[in-house]
Amino acid sequence: MSSYILSIDQGTTSSRAIVFDEKLQIVGVAQKEIPNFFPKPGWVEMDANDIYESVIEVVKEVLIKTRVMPVEIKGIGITNQRETTIVWDRKTGKPVYNALVWQSRQSNDLCEQVIRAGHSNYIKEKTGLTVDPYFSASKIRWILDHIDDGQQRAIAGELMFGTVDSWLVYKLSNGRTHITDVSNASRTMLMDIDNLCWDKKLLDIWNIPEVMLPQIKESSTIYDYTDFLETEIPIASVIGDQQSALFGQMCFEEGQCKNTYGTGCFLLFNTGKKRVNSKNGLVSTIAWKIGDEVYYALEGSVFVAGSAIQWLRDGLKLIETAPESEERAARVPDSGGVYVVPAFTGLGAPYWDQNARGAIFGLTRGTTRSHLIRATLESLAYQTFDVIEALENDTNITVKGLQVDGGACRNNLLMQFQADILHAEIIRPVNFETTALGACMLAGLAVGAFKSQDELRMMYNVDRRFEPMISITHQSRLIQGWKKAVRATMEF
Repeated sequence: MSSYILSIDQGTTSSRAIVFDEKLQIVGVAQKEIPNFFPKPGWVEMDANDIYESVIEVVKEVLIKTRVMPVEIKGIGITNQRETTIVWDRKTGKPVYNALVWQSRQSNDLCEQVIRAGHSNYIKEKTGLTVDPYFSASKIRWILDHIDDGQQRAIAGELMFGTVDSWLVYKLSNGRTHITDVSNASRTMLMDIDNLCWDKKLLDIWNIPEVMLPQIKESSTIYDYTDFLETEIPIASVIGDQQSALFGQMCFEEGQCKNTYGTGCFLLFNTGKKRVNSKNGLVSTIAWKIGDEVYYALEGSVFVAGSAIQWLRDGLKLIETAPESEERAARVPDSGGVYVVPAFTGLGAPYWDQNARGAIFGLTRGTTRSHLIRATLESLAYQTFDVIEALENDTNITVKGLQVDGGACRNNLLMQFQADILHAEIIRPVNFETTALGACMLAGLAVGAFKSQDELRMMYNVDRRFEPMISITHQSRLIQGWKKAVRATMEF
């Protein structure tokens, strides 16, 4: 009988199920888009029931498409949008409020209160994170403040919190299991990332009862079994999407890094078994835990990347499909001096300016649709440059090569511009689905489908390498213009 691993990749705009074989080849994919809601400017919400139901739909669809029998699935790996926050009723299992998406800024005021109270240094020391609405803690507090008797119900143990991974495991296990893994827990702003436990002082700072929180587990182990397919299948890995992509890119060793071009841009640099603290606007986070071994990473999070291309499509109606952006942008040799700073929900790393808003600079009568599309694409590369620059300052290491994945890395024009702006080699794998792949690999290790990381590394294949094609002088001039545009955005 053949054996397969099923990856559930639950993201901000869609859920996907991917079946991999024992050679890490994709057997089939199913995807379903999920609506986001924007009740007020800067607010981003989802229906947690939509999240779960979409997962069930895509799992069933991919098994029908591939004709893979549930009994042939040796394990399920889950990778997920990370900081997105769900609170549900312990008795009914129903969400008490919409999921607050990682992009949402509705808890800005709570973060500012915590900063004014002087807690920033302690939070940074314990969590590796900068106080920001991006992370889960302020979102939990906001939900408790905006439902009837929220705090009292939480103290009484009536409410449960989880990031999307916890919610899915809870639902897939019929409510038996309330867990998260170290990678997701490290993004809540409630975990001590040195001791791998919930920190009582952090809980006090945010006034969050510990009884709400899931148990923290490793990233590769059997947590429970799901039987919704009338076959008991082990749920065998849980890992945040960006850490999963780092693992899926085979960046197992200290010094390796990847950038994922998804809804946002997320660059992770493997710092090995030691935590490295950033002085330049990056965050320290946990990459994964396998057995007793914990790996750490430095991360730079760019809030708006692929969603800027969606904005071109859905907001400005400049393109009909996301892939069309490459063809349109290629109609002009450059952006014509136009810079787009897509700070639609503030600026992430390395600036951390939650009040910044998007702006366009350099418009002339000669500016065309193609210039604007090209400048929007180029903003992804510029924002990645900012993060790499901060990383190099933190580590004194020059990044000479960057492994890339995510939907936007299919855009050859963008990847070439990224190589030009970084003046570094861009390495694109054959398998773009590295987020789902990482969860697959970790689940496979847990159930014995794969013997070691060395075995996995042998299966990595490169699709294309992009080398820089512009001079250092030209690169410097372009970056100078970008930094000027960012400063103006932040000063507005």
